[in-house]
Amino acid sequence: MKQTGISIALTAALFSMTAAQAGEFDGSWLGGKIGSNRSNVTTLDTKSATTYGLEGGHNWNMGNVLLGVDGFYDWNDKKTHNPGSVNYGSDAYGLDVKLGLPAGKWLPYAKLGYVHTDSRGLAAAIRDEDTHLGLGVEYKFAPQWSVAGEYTDYSASNAGQKLNNRNLAIGLNYYFGKPAPAVVAAAPAVVKEEPKAAPAPAPAPAPTPETWKTLLENKPVCIEGANFEFDSAKLRSQEIKKLDEVAAFAEKYKDAQLESSGHTCNIGTEAYNLKLSKRRAETVKAYLVKKGVAAQRIDTVGYGEAKPVADNKTREGRELNRRVEICTVIKVEKKVRVTE
Repeated sequence: MKQTGISIALTAALFSMTAAQAGEFDGSWLGGKIGSNRSNVTTLDTKSATTYGLEGGHNWNMGNVLLGVDGFYDWNDKKTHNPGSVNYGSDAYGLDVKLGLPAGKWLPYAKLGYVHTDSRGLAAAIRDEDTHLGLGVEYKFAPQWSVAGEYTDYSASNAGQKLNNRNLAIGLNYYFGKPAPAVVAAAPAVVKEEPKAAPAPAPAPAPTPETWKTLLENKPVCIEGANFEFDSAKLRSQEIKKLDEVAAFAEKYKDAQLESSGHTCNIGTEAYNLKLSKRRAETVKAYLVKKGVAAQRIDTVGYGEAKPVADNKTREGRELNRRVEICTVIKVEKKVRVTE
């Protein structure tokens, strides 16, 4: 009853926190952990030993919350406990349901599930099943890597003896699935329309003379400039080639006025994303100026999350939306037939 009350309280505490935009933690993952195990058995004192563990599972993005399931296996080292100098440890495995509230790169969460515990070293072995409780926080430091700190509590009983385990561990997790590669758009070439064959003239006493005239018309052009990491306006090395192509385009069309427009995915508030998109646009402008494009030719604007090009419900879509585009208008030649 006491453990059931604790689990209900943990769930209520998570729902009472301020809801954040869904983060980067959806998908399958696998991890390892190490930390401290505090254990005791009835009539024996409490001692600390080293604990090791493996765990893995899958998380689902539910909008403002994240729901996951994970399996785990803990190895709790032996330690000598008094009185009687009893040397024992334990192994435990089980399955949890995880509820979390992502906030950018952070994921606070609570876990509740089933655990099976086997003691090692006790004269009368304790093997039992019980409720597994956990609290933790995870931090995503790279697109596929995170670190987590976690506290868990579980116990086992047999013949009047009760074994308690309280673990505090740090883990390293790997998320499966590679980021989608950025789409590289080549600078467009000037389009010249070839004259079409004139239709057969209607019978007439004398043919009407025809001539061709070259006109200039405006053509809007947008070029992909760069893609960015989550919550970052720093230019990545793999984006340099695309920006060098933009600089070559600006050199070819010296009269073209460029607009560097920044965009974000939908993680975070609209106000924050608007500022982040503006910083991304300024980063691209700074690189183009460094490559010789006059600063007065480049205007910068941030659109935040307002103009996505892909689905923000998937990791791949959000990565494509974190971008800067270069838009301009160029003059292209068009030949038209003129009848005199």
